[in-house]
Formats: sequence, C-alpha cells, structure tokens
Amino acid sequence: MHTREEQLAAFGRLLDIMDDLREKCPWDRKQTFDSLRQNTIEETFELATAISRHDMTEISKELGDVLLHVVFYAKMGSETEDFDIADVCNRLCDKLIFRHPHVYGDEAAKNAEDVSHLWEQVKLKEKGGNKTVLGGIPDGLPSLVKAYRIQDKVANVGFDWENPEDVWDKVKEEIAEFEAEMRKCPNDPINDQMVNEFGDLLFALINAARLYKIRPDNALEQTNLKFMRRFNYVEQKAREQGRALQEMSLEEMDELWNEAKKTEK
Repeated sequence: MHTREEQLAAFGRLLDIMDDLREKCPWDRKQTFDSLRQNTIEETFELATAISRHDMTEISKELGDVLLHVVFYAKMGSETEDFDIADVCNRLCDKLIFRHPHVYGDEAAKNAEDVSHLWEQVKLKEKGGNKTVLGGIPDGLPSLVKAYRIQDKVANVGFDWENPEDVWDKVKEEIAEFEAEMRKCPNDPINDQMVNEFGDLLFALINAARLYKIRPDNALEQTNLKFMRRFNYVEQKAREQGRALQEMSLEEMDELWNEAKKTEK
C-alpha cells in the first residue's frame, strides 16, 4: 500500500492532469455539468456492477472513473468561482465531523444501530438540513433502493416492527390482496389497483429484507447475475448442438438449465 504522502501526490497529479485536459482537450473543454450528468450516472452503475462481482481490479478502475467526474465537476466549479476541490473536501469533512459526535464529540454509540439512530437525530438538527425524516431522500433514486431508504429512515425514529418475524404476516396479507385483485379481472390483468397491490407486496418484501439485514438491491443483482450465467450456459449448449433456442422445447431447455445449476455446485 502507498504512504499518505504518495496518496496525496497521486491526487495532486490527477488535479494537474484535469487542469491540462480542461485547457488543451477540445472534448474536455466543451463539457458542462449537464453534459456530464448522464455519464456520471453510467459510471456509478458500472462501479456498482464491479462491486456486485467482487472484482477488486475492476472496482479500482471504476472508482477512478467516478473520481474523475468528481474532479471534473470541481474544476468547472472553480472556473465560475462557485467552488473548487478544496471546498468539496472541506464541506465533506465538516459534515462527517458534525454527523459523528460519537467520534468527535461527547455522544456515545455502542454499535452500528446506535450510530444510525444518532445520524437521523443529527441530520434533523443540521443547519440547512432536512426538516423532515424523509426529506433527504433523492427523488431520482431507483425505486428498490428508495423503498429501502424510506423504511430505514422511519425505523431510525422508531416506526418499525417490534419483532422481525411479524413482517411475514404483512407479506402474506399483501400476497392475498394482490391475488384477490388479480382474480377480479382474469381477462384484463392490467389495472391500476393490481399495480398498486403489487407495489405494496414489493414494499413489504423489501421491508422483510431490511429486517433480516439483507440489501434487496444486492440480493436481486446476485440473482440477476446467476440467472444470466445459467441462461448463457443453456444458450451455449444449444449452440454446440447446432440448435436455436426457439427450436427447443421448454423441457429441453429445462434439462440444460438443471445442468447449469449442477456446474455451480
């Protein structure tokens, strides 16, 4: 690992390169906050994918891409004299110190749960901060992540199940309500009430995941990757047999699917 001096030197080198690119590269010089926004979103998702795969080399690479965007925005902010990278770092440091009174102050926190409760109290008191418990949740969060954040925030102020196992009654209730709505319109399954009931079911399942310390977005992504691996196996085996998937029966594809599952054991 590098020393702190080497780390600071590397960060300084990055800032110097960003200065050069902004001055000398036509593409970099042309960029604005708005033009970079979508790229930033894509880079963040690429980092999340690398994390899901636990690929440390790729994580390091994608972190660099995200860091480039942070430095890029800070450089543009300095050009308009609104802020620079020092402002970004100092504001972050000030916020971290303010939100960790158990480290930099007199508050006590014995475990991660205590810290979470303390964070919510501190953020509500923070000057210029959120005036409501749910006020700090970004509108643009993916719905799965947003649901988890909503439930986590209200739980930190005491609005939660007393026992985790109690949530399963709610899940069963939501399944029954969705099924009841589905049976009302067997020939026209797409209606607003059915969508609402399915949303309630998903919300209850996400709540169950939270109570059992499972990140539902991570769990779903693991299942996505697992499904893709298995289906790619099915497709590859069909190709080796000189057949197209469309020509195969469901039973034949299921047989290959089960083979794929065995290769993972």
